Amino acid sequence: MRTNPNLLFVVADQFRAMCLEPGGDAVSTPFLDALASDGVSLANAVSNYPVCSPHRAMMMSGQYPVSNGVTHNVNSETAAWGVGLHHDAPSWAAVLRDVGYRTGYIGKWHLEAPVPADAIYGTGPLEDRRYWDAYSPLDRRHGFDFWYSYGCSDEHLSPHYWTGNAERHERVDVQGWSAAHETDVALDFLRRAAGAASGGSGATSGGAPFALAVSWNPPHQPFDQLPEGYDTSYAGLSPAELLNRPNVDVDSDTGRDAAAIAPLYYAAVNAIDAQVGRLLAALDDLGLAEDTLVIFTSDHGQQMGSHGLLYKNVPYEESMRIPFVMRGPGALSTEAAATTVLSSVDIAPTLLGLLGFSAGIPAQMQGRDLAPLLRGEPGTPTGAGESALYFYYPRDADDVDIRGIRSRSTKFIARFQPAGGLTTELYDLVADPYELHNITDPALVREHAKTLETALAAAGQQWTGADALKELAGPA
Repeated sequence: MRTNPNLLFVVADQFRAMCLEPGGDAVSTPFLDALASDGVSLANAVSNYPVCSPHRAMMMSGQYPVSNGVTHNVNSETAAWGVGLHHDAPSWAAVLRDVGYRTGYIGKWHLEAPVPADAIYGTGPLEDRRYWDAYSPLDRRHGFDFWYSYGCSDEHLSPHYWTGNAERHERVDVQGWSAAHETDVALDFLRRAAGAASGGSGATSGGAPFALAVSWNPPHQPFDQLPEGYDTSYAGLSPAELLNRPNVDVDSDTGRDAAAIAPLYYAAVNAIDAQVGRLLAALDDLGLAEDTLVIFTSDHGQQMGSHGLLYKNVPYEESMRIPFVMRGPGALSTEAAATTVLSSVDIAPTLLGLLGFSAGIPAQMQGRDLAPLLRGEPGTPTGAGESALYFYYPRDADDVDIRGIRSRSTKFIARFQPAGGLTTELYDLVADPYELHNITDPALVREHAKTLETALAAAGQQWTGADALKELAGPA
């Protein structure tokens, strides 16, 4: 086994943590279950900002939104505000490339700010006239050498990609389910990596390691764009079986909408699990499994009717909590996996730490390297892995501006609106895991307001509600 392992980093968009939990969603995921059984599954992995672009930017850069430039989802409207991953943002891929890794990115990127030409050569404007898809120039791929990617397009059955040195007008159009096609491309990358490691005659522990990111768009909507032969059995379940969380009102309009999409969502989750199985089988067949750190995660979850909501970008567990399943060289602590709070901004430095490059983590990264903690070793900074911040940036002067903090046992959310002032929610996640009972005890609210105030200051984060929060928290 080489000193520094390979990395296979897999992201499925809008895949919520409840799909992988015992007693959770009524969906079958045998390959991910096996991956978790062979490794660990983090119980408190959290999306700091549970919507696509902001989480992905933090995940890649290890920086908070204002620092990396992605304070909202990236599209033609927000690009005009300056939203888009800064060209000089650090990335874990650039660090690995610079120490000799063969790096690759396959699938959805959604970090490049669209330019007018993208309205022509990408997916094009939607009904609201915004366009989301974007070509990433060669000098804006943040350390990835192999490139088979697109910006943002929800055409699961007719995807397109920009590959290698292709220019904006030279995209590749494909017919077939996007996740299966991207897995085909990933399998070819793995075969070539195995051949290069062995001088062309089979996999060995020699040669340069690889770091491959595979980013699938499903189970993101449109939910009815599924592969041939998908599992139709979920359609036979009742609304109560499909939506088994106590914070869903299955008799409400939102509950009925959620029950209608749930069989399709679960079918997509099941089909994604099958693609994970293909990747794991290839690692075994190519002799790469022993030398490869495998991680499966997502950018955010989905409400699916919980709290009367369907989608994401809200501070509830169904949106915030994400799967983070790891298997690889070196022992991982099951105790730490159960207790460590890993957030979006911690992913980049932690990846580098797990691969043996803690000393090479860029100083600009604001997240914490939790690798020692996840291995059960000493050396993790005080406070690391104990909590995660929550962000929601306003779209205009009248929109709400939200910050929050989640530990493994509590969640505190503070909403500030210029016209309405500050409001808060506080939940005991141990006694009330479905967040049904807002705690209003003044002493506890003050205590958690102070905790949030301190955490924002420690992270160097400014906020329009800071003065109101300070007043609520009381004297230092």
